[in-house]
Amino acid sequence: MEKTPKTWNEFFKKLQNEEFCLKLNEFLNKEYRDYTCYPPRELLFNAFRLTPLDKVKVVIVGQDPYHEPGQAMGLSFSVPEGIKVPPSLVNIYKEIAQEYNCKMNFSSGDLTYLAKQGVLLLNSILSVRAHQAMSHNTEEYKMFLASVLEVLDKQTTPIVFLLWGGPARKLKGYLHNPSHLILECIHPSPLAANHGGWFGNNHFKEANRYLREHGLSEINWLNN
Repeated sequence: MEKTPKTWNEFFKKLQNEEFCLKLNEFLNKEYRDYTCYPPRELLFNAFRLTPLDKVKVVIVGQDPYHEPGQAMGLSFSVPEGIKVPPSLVNIYKEIAQEYNCKMNFSSGDLTYLAKQGVLLLNSILSVRAHQAMSHNTEEYKMFLASVLEVLDKQTTPIVFLLWGGPARKLKGYLHNPSHLILECIHPSPLAANHGGWFGNNHFKEANRYLREHGLSEINWLNN
């Protein structure tokens, strides 16, 4: 039986010679050479660097990174300090504020504080060409994401998967482990959230309840 990787390093080492990874790397080399792409290449695997595999408690899957200058930092929904908080993240903050009856800092969109607590902020596609949403939507990225979800699904420690929006919800097909919790709803983007189904989903409290019930420390969702 094949050994399940215990660290992201082991995971990447195992994948590096797979044909789809070699193809993906070749594609990225060309794209980053010929076009402006986001996030900066050195931040491509930022989510894995900040949230070790054995520390993952919650997984949030976004789509592709923000495609305007200075926004993407390798963490789904997150932008660096000093960059205006995008509308989807504003709605995420509003839901946290509502659930915990607290004030959030709407001037900061940097979610590194969550990544360091065990929230894997994963995009289903890790890169994008400037100003062209979904421009890196390749078969190789789909295979990469499937490999990531497969290794997360095999973790014995309970994990909460927050699947927001159609594309994220389709990923349920990769998740079979009964010790994990899947919470799903519509995407927090204004286009979707303003039609109902986002506000009042209670995902942040539900995730913490599940962690607490399984003897794990809760996530402090507050950013102030």
